[in-house]
Amino acid sequence: MHGRPRPHADPARALSAMDHLIAAHVIGQQELARRLGLNVTDLTCFGFVLEAGDELLTAGDLAARAHVTTGAVTGILNRLERAGYVTRRPDPKDRRRVRVAALPDAVTRVAAVYAGHYERLTELFADYTPDELAVLTDWFTRATALAHDYLEKLNRNDSADPC
Repeated sequence: MHGRPRPHADPARALSAMDHLIAAHVIGQQELARRLGLNVTDLTCFGFVLEAGDELLTAGDLAARAHVTTGAVTGILNRLERAGYVTRRPDPKDRRRVRVAALPDAVTRVAAVYAGHYERLTELFADYTPDELAVLTDWFTRATALAHDYLEKLNRNDSADPC
């Protein structure tokens, strides 16, 4: 497979395109969350639970991934549990901790809402060569790490250099 011709790009154009992508996905996430009866933070946390698969997360793991306090994650888990998305299970290695498991019906509901979008994204990725996909994957991974580092710095309230 050969890649398609690509438009000229420079860092400013790439940043602008990224900003538009993020905005579209933030708005989309809000709409998907609404359709699922959740808020965006709860939906994001449910996504982390799904991503973990059989390696069930602890509440502390979830708090760290979502960059929220353990108190906040308790509220998130309470809402997700009431809405039928997760269940809490005692940690077999430490009964003081709980592990979070997605409920099968919830997995089915969320997959149905995301299926069309993910199919279209898969088709879009098919327009790229394996080398181009490697660059995209590398960029997504590194940009995500930068975003997490930035968020951690903001959460530390570094008044000398908040950005």
